[in-house]
Amino acid sequence: MLPSSEFSSTCRSFMPSKAILDAPVSTLVHGHELAPLIALFDGLFAETFNTLLRRAPEEPLYLPAGMRLTQTGERGDDDEREERESRHHRIYLARGFFSSALHEVSHWCIAGAARRLKEDYGYWYAPDGRDTEQQTAFESVEVAPQALEMLFHAAVDKPFHVSVDNLGLEVDRDAFAQRVTQRAAEYEQNGMPARAAAFCHALKDVWQRGLTTEDAIKRALPLLPARGQDGRLS
Repeated sequence: MLPSSEFSSTCRSFMPSKAILDAPVSTLVHGHELAPLIALFDGLFAETFNTLLRRAPEEPLYLPAGMRLTQTGERGDDDEREERESRHHRIYLARGFFSSALHEVSHWCIAGAARRLKEDYGYWYAPDGRDTEQQTAFESVEVAPQALEMLFHAAVDKPFHVSVDNLGLEVDRDAFAQRVTQRAAEYEQNGMPARAAAFCHALKDVWQRGLTTEDAIKRALPLLPARGQDGRLS
């Protein structure tokens, strides 16, 4: 654990630039670009949950603080940046895809404090080619995060498609989509997990209401759990 003064200084180094925070999203993006999305996430969660949203070179990944993405013999600017960022938990989205960011954030919003201390939250994952039993297990843990993902996509006015992530098996995509839609409706009626609710509120403020990123962050912060709850630090 970092001393509080060092932690605060480190977090401030990852806060979005004032230009990004102050500009309405319409001046920053044409559709769905990552810069304001990353700025929004980091502004909400870098200090409060010591967590950053970052691009992965290939596959998505979640790493808790202290774990490095790569280990190299020679040190360069990327290595120094990674060393700084490894003091934080990091969500790595796949290849810079906007929808991948929303998907990975949805998993983070579901994971509890203990799971967020484990690589990829300690979950089992089997690649494409799962058998029927494995596919059923996969779908059972994907309903909740994909329901949040559906709501995040709606918040930024972007079409959403469920992912069954299996090309080697005939899957009833419609049935899975119905389960995801039902769970999303339950979240809308009964409320989302607090981190998801804050993030979704901020997304709507920026993409639908035209607020600046800075104002969206300020309005969403009160929706987060209180300090000490759900692993919140500050």
